[in-house]
Amino acid sequence: MLRSAIGVIWLLSSMVREAYHIERMTIDGHGDAFLEMLAAERGAARNTLVAYEADLEDFAAFLHKSGMPPGRAGPRELSGYMDSLHATGMAARTQARRLSTLRQFFLFLLREGIRDDNPAAELATPRLPQSLPKYMSEGEVEQLLRTAREFPGLPGLKACAGLEILYATGLRISELLALPARALATDAAVLIVKGKGGKERIVPLSDMAKAAATSLREATTTAKSPPRFLFSGRDPRQAMTRQGFALLLKQIALRAGIDPARLSPHVLRHSFASHLLAHGADLRSLQKLLGHADIATTQIYTHVLAERLQRLVEAHHPLAGGGHWSGVEFCLGEDLEAEPG
Repeated sequence: MLRSAIGVIWLLSSMVREAYHIERMTIDGHGDAFLEMLAAERGAARNTLVAYEADLEDFAAFLHKSGMPPGRAGPRELSGYMDSLHATGMAARTQARRLSTLRQFFLFLLREGIRDDNPAAELATPRLPQSLPKYMSEGEVEQLLRTAREFPGLPGLKACAGLEILYATGLRISELLALPARALATDAAVLIVKGKGGKERIVPLSDMAKAAATSLREATTTAKSPPRFLFSGRDPRQAMTRQGFALLLKQIALRAGIDPARLSPHVLRHSFASHLLAHGADLRSLQKLLGHADIATTQIYTHVLAERLQRLVEAHHPLAGGGHWSGVEFCLGEDLEAEPG
């Protein structure tokens, strides 16, 4: 018997596995307890729980041939597992996520008194490639918004409201689709959002976003069954799916003359952040708006700050006109908050 109502997810997933004859690798009986802890204590989202479960089962499958119980694995077995992931050509980022899962799982066993060590703690994290966030130009976003306003019918209202809200607030797609039907229905200038881990944050609203939400709500509340969510699916009792919203964005991009492969809800979130920084916002404020627990996560946008600093120096330094900075790139280190001022 699972210890929380959220555990129903795992009962259902077990039923699906049985229906499709998929063998489930158990983690010494502690896997479900670990997942329940993540759901109940950390408020982990369903997709996060599914990813953790898949990582644990992959590790169990690796150890299955040797007969080693996963909960008793030591540094040697963990090193062998990580080497096997590298040998398959798995992306470094995926390897790092698998290792993070194991670290948290064995830390859970340590804190529960099941083990007296964390064998994954000392393993080196795979080196991750430096990648800049993909974002759109301000002109491209404006073109998308114009196109969405001209898109016909209810899909057009959803596209317009979605684009306006995402670009005005920087919400995650899961946060957008979870908005209740009465969201943005008042004259409030801010929106309270419940993000990852159940943490709430406040984001400002634009008049255009509120107007677009009002138009969408008025078009859907006339139905026999009033929707529960602002962005409802075919079943008004359910929220629109991520896939459905992503497909709608692709249609808007095609009409706007923009490559659909370049557009996604997360690209709009990156655009929100990049454009704010380009217009003078600071990283700490952006961190709060995006709901990042750690400033290090927000620092992926430092490329924008570097570009802004370069333009600032080229425009105002007394030697700027002499070509002293021609071809020079400004770099910002990771420790942006080391010294005040």
